[in-house]
Amino acid sequence: MIVLNIIASLLFLAGCYAYLFPPEKYWFVGLLAIGALYVLLILLLFLGMWLFVKPRLCWISILTLAIAWKPVQHLFQFRTPGNFEISKAPAHLRIMNWNVEHFEIGKQKNGGVEKQMMLELIRKYQPDIAFFQEMVGSETNPDAINYIPFFRDTLGFSDYHFTYNNKLDYDDDHHFGIIIFSKYPILSKKDISYAPNDYNSTFQYADIQVGNDTLRVFNLHLQSLKLDKRNRHYLQQPGITGEENIRNSKNIIAKLKRGFLRRAQQSERIRQAIDASPYPVIVCGDFNDVPNSYAYHTIGENLRNAFAAKGSGIGRTYAGISPTLRIDHVFADQAFHIRQYKRIKKELSDHFPVVVDLEIKKQ
Repeated sequence: MIVLNIIASLLFLAGCYAYLFPPEKYWFVGLLAIGALYVLLILLLFLGMWLFVKPRLCWISILTLAIAWKPVQHLFQFRTPGNFEISKAPAHLRIMNWNVEHFEIGKQKNGGVEKQMMLELIRKYQPDIAFFQEMVGSETNPDAINYIPFFRDTLGFSDYHFTYNNKLDYDDDHHFGIIIFSKYPILSKKDISYAPNDYNSTFQYADIQVGNDTLRVFNLHLQSLKLDKRNRHYLQQPGITGEENIRNSKNIIAKLKRGFLRRAQQSERIRQAIDASPYPVIVCGDFNDVPNSYAYHTIGENLRNAFAAKGSGIGRTYAGISPTLRIDHVFADQAFHIRQYKRIKKELSDHFPVVVDLEIKKQ
């Protein structure tokens, strides 16, 4: 049992500090980052066991938690949920980050109830700047199901920046991409794309004037795992025997490896763009990666994570597969105070929206 406790401790430390291992050489450490919360539970079980069996051996788990304390705060916040004030303070800047899963365009021909509920939720929280991923929309056809100027007007925004790639058009009318909506003037817009110039290798930023300040805001969607129905079914009911189960597990591991490698490359390019910003930055998006991952820390270096500052518990943002997946993140420059954080637990897409109130620090 002592040996097992030590092994669990080493696995947990590797998962917590996975960002120190470059994925091109140590991609498999990313698996430990995904499973770190589960290993944490095992450590706590060991701690409880030793309390009753041999208390002096509690030091194994206690020392492990002490060494990992800083990254643990990105995994789990030991604070009670605060009351989120929907009425925004005048000096605050409200951010919404949400993978909207096409605004349920596939269901709108049957009445569009889900879309209306999503719009009502956005109106309820009144974000000043909204960052949406997996946005399906049309800028040119007023008769399109998702006409982007309609979203802009009905949600009270004044401008937007829509980035898409023609390789991944939804249909003849609609493009598939990412979008920034703003109630403040957008001074400039920029798309950045790298080979193979697909959806995940493209990100956007916009310079926005808020009062006397100019901010640069980034919206991104890092490499997804592209799990199919068979993969999801296997994850819900895994097996370790049989040829089909072995084939499924190999397929999922191959997709995980590809995701770790591509997100590492994408995050390094995004980091270069962040470092080049002459203005304070806000970075939002669907990272498709957990806290303590290489991509999370590469992008979040020298920035503050809104969940770590004001969140509570695990803060899961992806509604499927596992209750531990917080993969949608909001980072803010040190020039901001983070005043409020809320994950809205409504399953209107396969991701939960996140709302954050920021305040620019007085110089």
